[in-house]
Amino acid sequence: MTQTELVRPAPLDVSLLDADERRRAAALRNPADRELYAAAHSALRRGLGERLAVDPAAVELVRLPCPLCGGPHGRPAVASDTGPHFSLSHTDGLALLAFADRPVGADVERLPSAEVLADVAASLHPREQAELAELPDADRPLAFARCWTRKEAVLKGTGEGLAGGGMATLLVGTGPAPLAVRGWTVRDVAAPGGYAAAVATADRSPSSPTSPSASSVRQHR
Repeated sequence: MTQTELVRPAPLDVSLLDADERRRAAALRNPADRELYAAAHSALRRGLGERLAVDPAAVELVRLPCPLCGGPHGRPAVASDTGPHFSLSHTDGLALLAFADRPVGADVERLPSAEVLADVAASLHPREQAELAELPDADRPLAFARCWTRKEAVLKGTGEGLAGGGMATLLVGTGPAPLAVRGWTVRDVAAPGGYAAAVATADRSPSSPTSPSASSVRQHR
C-alpha cells in the first residue's frame, strides 16, 4: 500500500538533523531551499524514527557501497541492519519521500523549460528520444519529466545514480504509464501541476537492507 502526503516548508528547524545535514542546509543560499531541505530531512528522520521506535534525532544514516565501483557513495541507508529502506528527492519547493521493506528509489522534478529539454533529451534512450520527437511541443515537458523521474527512481533504488550511463540504456517510456523494468515495480506518483514524480520498488524482499512489501510514500512541499 502506498500513501502520499504533501507538506509545505516550515520555518527553518534543524533540531532533528545531524551535523552533516546541518552543514548541507547551511550551505544552501536560498532560504526556501534551506527550509525545504530541513523539512524533508526532518520528515525522513521522523518516519525512520517511528519505524525503528527510536528518537528521530538518534537515527544514524550511512551510505552503502556503490554497486558500480564499490565506493562509499551508493544508496543512503539506516546504519541498523533492521532499518527500513528509504529514498528522498527534493526540487524547487517540493520533496518526495519513500519508505519500503526492500530497495526503493524516488524522484520528483519540476517540468523543464523548452531550452532545458532540448539540452538533456539526448541523454535518454533512443526510443524515448523518438517518442518525444513525435509529440507536440506543448506535451514534451511532461512526457520528458515523467520519463526522467522514472529513470532516476530506478537508478536511485539500485544505487547506481546518474554516473553509470543508465539514463541512455534504461527504457521506461515517456507515455502515461511506465514500461516494465525487470526486477522493479515503477509507479508514477501524483504531483501538483508543474511537477512529475515516480517511485521504484524492488520486486523481491531482501535478506538485509543492503540487497533487494509494502511501501509508504510521502511527498513534502
